[in-house]
Amino acid sequence: MSTALIILAAGQGTRMKSDLPKVLHEVAHAPLLVHAMKSGAGFDPERTVIVAGHGAEQVAAVARDFDDRAEVVLQEKQHGTGHAVLCARDALQGFTGDVIVLYGDTPFIRPETLEKMAEARQTHDVVVLGFKASDPGRYGRLIMAGDVLEAIVEHADASIEERAINLCNSGVVCASNETLFGLLEGVSNDNASGEYYLTDIVAIARARGLSATAVTCDETETLGVNSRAQLAEAEVAFQARTRAEALDNGVTMQAPDTVFFAHDTVIGRDALIEPNVVFGPEVTIESGARIRAFSHLEGCHVSRGAVVGPFARLRPGAELAENVHVGNFVEIKNATLAEGAKANHLTYLGDASVGQDTNIGAGTITCNYDGVMKHRTEIGARSFIGSNTMLIAPVKVGDEAMTATSTTVNKDVPDGAMAIGRADQVNKPGMARKLMDMLRAKKAKRLKESK
Repeated sequence: MSTALIILAAGQGTRMKSDLPKVLHEVAHAPLLVHAMKSGAGFDPERTVIVAGHGAEQVAAVARDFDDRAEVVLQEKQHGTGHAVLCARDALQGFTGDVIVLYGDTPFIRPETLEKMAEARQTHDVVVLGFKASDPGRYGRLIMAGDVLEAIVEHADASIEERAINLCNSGVVCASNETLFGLLEGVSNDNASGEYYLTDIVAIARARGLSATAVTCDETETLGVNSRAQLAEAEVAFQARTRAEALDNGVTMQAPDTVFFAHDTVIGRDALIEPNVVFGPEVTIESGARIRAFSHLEGCHVSRGAVVGPFARLRPGAELAENVHVGNFVEIKNATLAEGAKANHLTYLGDASVGQDTNIGAGTITCNYDGVMKHRTEIGARSFIGSNTMLIAPVKVGDEAMTATSTTVNKDVPDGAMAIGRADQVNKPGMARKLMDMLRAKKAKRLKESK
């Protein structure tokens, strides 16, 4: 059966104390809203409806950047979760499949958990996601009789016996489109808050003779983010889960707690990640690569057998082929290094291509920016770039070519040629002593005059 997602993302999040909408605050370099959308993306949903409110334009831009098919509807005034879901009714007009309601500030529900809900929907009209809370606190309680969900009781209305129940409501719901909105029509705002609660559909379903059940997940999946402190907790939870998954998938980490992943980091088995490595978005590390300590990577691809770092920085567009070596204090940006190429020390390669088995000497810089435009440097295969070479782009260095140490290259170097572009050295006997004596005399005079 086809599936639609409704993701509630209208809250301002006043406890965040921010001008940014709550669902756009980031965990692992992705907005909370994107995490929620990724949770449901495994269903390849036919429709995705984002219910936005505060900062709706910003929310819509982020949602459509992740999925250009996403529809965004506006909840101008917030009157509860039931009212928020009703705002999506017109967008789902004519849809005949199941609907899953998610929350933009609850980023960690696993796709496997939603699969369980979808399976349960085959035998029940309404499915609610629950969790066993270590501290039930003020959560709503799920009252079960076997696999039947009899009621959701809010903490304020619960008896002493009901408050002892630790099976709590996450707020995530699955039902057919027709059933969901048919039940919501019966929800009232006759309560202390004057709001329409999505959870009321369970009681209405039972009164109408429909079946309801609950499936459960780990409490960590239901972590909601309403404050900066909870945002930090969410980051900790994400990193812990992702590190564990990486280890289970065959990645070696010497100090896992010091490695930080982005939401989309991909690392192959038998890769080795040393301590204090940070991955930004859009990084792929192939099997058998080694990322050494204190390196920072974003927007890059590292192939099998490559070694990066320590203290290296790979920026967007960095492409490292097999067995490439990028060493300490080397920065690569929008550049490709072919198989076996090496840049081991104190180098910047931006907007460049480096050929197979070429060696880049320490202190080499591709001078790619003229203050207005970026320009490209092309270095051929099996070449040797001497230390402290300045390559003023646009420029090409051919195959098996060489540049002398401290050369400034401002025109193309043919295949097999050696470029020497530096001023002739002139030695002036005794000049160093004379200059130092003169400078010391000036310093002594100034000190005397200042007294």
